[in-house]
Amino acid sequence: MDLILLQDVEKLGRENELVKVRSGFARNYLIPRKLAVVADQGQKKMLDERMKQESRREERLLKQISTVVESLKNTKYIVGAKTGTSGKIFGSVTTIQLAHAIKKQSNLSVDRKKITLPDDVSMLGEYKANISLHKDVNVEVAFEVVSE
Repeated sequence: MDLILLQDVEKLGRENELVKVRSGFARNYLIPRKLAVVADQGQKKMLDERMKQESRREERLLKQISTVVESLKNTKYIVGAKTGTSGKIFGSVTTIQLAHAIKKQSNLSVDRKKITLPDDVSMLGEYKANISLHKDVNVEVAFEVVSE
């Protein structure tokens, strides 16, 4: 039986995907739980329209992300930290501090969970962090740790 998935189903497929399953699994599990609908002509047309809308939305989002990427690449961020006399930081720089520096210097909000720092940022100096803005878009950001 051909079905269109309305939600991601583990080990079967992703949302808006056309799948073929046994009729008992479809009737007894997927359709009653509103995880899928039968793939008839009307549902296939609706799926095509949803996919067109999703691609348009994705294009607009990628255009907005490209401007943010350029802004992030061209700016070197300064993160202040308390240090000892040898230049070693008390503790280490966190993603929260970097996200706050980006917000303060570029007025861009970046979720701290999407920032990946190098292994250990516990000394003064220049570092690079990776920010995942979208499933296909990652940007490398330069930042410098300075003494406060």
